[in-house]
Amino acid sequence: MAIGKRKLLLIDDDRLVRESICAYLEDSGFEVIQCDEGPKGLQLFQSEQPDLVLSDLRMPGMDGLNVLKEIHKLDEEAAVIVISGAGVMGDVVEALRLGASDFLIKPVVDMEVLVHSITKTLERQDLLLENRRYREKLEIANRELRDNLRVLERDQRAGRLVQERLLPISPFARAGYTASHKIIPSLYLSGDFIDYAYLGNRYLAFYLTDVAGHGASSAFVTVWLKHLVTRMVRDNNFFTDASTFKEGTNWLLKEINGGLKGGRFENHLTAFMGVIDTETHEMRYSVAGHLPLPIMKIRAGARYLDGKGKPVGLFDKTDWPVYSCQFEPGDSLMVLSDGVFEVMGDLSVIEKESKILELISSSSGTLESFINLLGVQEGRDLPDDISVLTITRGQ
Repeated sequence: MAIGKRKLLLIDDDRLVRESICAYLEDSGFEVIQCDEGPKGLQLFQSEQPDLVLSDLRMPGMDGLNVLKEIHKLDEEAAVIVISGAGVMGDVVEALRLGASDFLIKPVVDMEVLVHSITKTLERQDLLLENRRYREKLEIANRELRDNLRVLERDQRAGRLVQERLLPISPFARAGYTASHKIIPSLYLSGDFIDYAYLGNRYLAFYLTDVAGHGASSAFVTVWLKHLVTRMVRDNNFFTDASTFKEGTNWLLKEINGGLKGGRFENHLTAFMGVIDTETHEMRYSVAGHLPLPIMKIRAGARYLDGKGKPVGLFDKTDWPVYSCQFEPGDSLMVLSDGVFEVMGDLSVIEKESKILELISSSSGTLESFINLLGVQEGRDLPDDISVLTITRGQ
């Protein structure tokens, strides 16, 4: 995105912080308006009409949360990034509930992280404006979603909101393939996570992970995982060329493993990670302790894919084998979390795996058809999170 002279409003009562951020952003090509208090910031917001607002959360007088509320009274779709000191994550969750686009933690050591957040937020704003012109119906749905999100008042639901904001669009169609997902949490917060992206105008990369445990501790790992994978893909150009297509799933799992082992997390996770070359239709993938194994629905029925590998976060210096298969026209890949086992009664694991294969064989290969056949409904008490990822190639 060309960032030349996009107008930013910076509100922060710390003069040194404000001036250092302002200088860096101006050197990066932005036009920056700055002030040291909330009321003045609201005046500048109305008179200058900036493309994006950066606001500190903790300020004397009108704090950042009230600034955010007042800005969204003036423009409910305004892009606002909040900056918070460590130890005030409750304010961050409240800011996200009130509609903040992103958040950063002080001190901002690497200013490029701030520039990246601003750039991605502006790109999202531009995309929303473009979609509004061509997809009025979708915009109405998004507005209803935003309205519904704003009425969530309980802290545990606010945490779930943060997770939902990190999930990809479903369905997502690129280059003849369609990716869809469904996560049905057993609690408000889920330890399951799904993501996918179309990279390098050629490769469709995706993963499903299941963090051990339930509740907040597992959910925090999924947030960390989302940011780690996004950063690794961005900084190392994963899944954008032949070499990273060939071995990228192993490399990325090794990075995640190192992060879990080297951090303060006490959780490990299982994962299925794959990437499809949409020109040759080869899929390369790795399995990290994930059960049930992924299933490929083909015209003749359905079959489990080959694959094995250790869970992530338990062992040092581990490699994950990279497997390969061909994606034929009309094929559907279905990846399930092990939560499906928990709703299948007292059958043995082998019997459950056989039953899953039968259900998928009799389904149309879509996410909705399998969920219906499984008989799982949202709002029902579940012993474990249930997640489903489908990748379908068009005929």
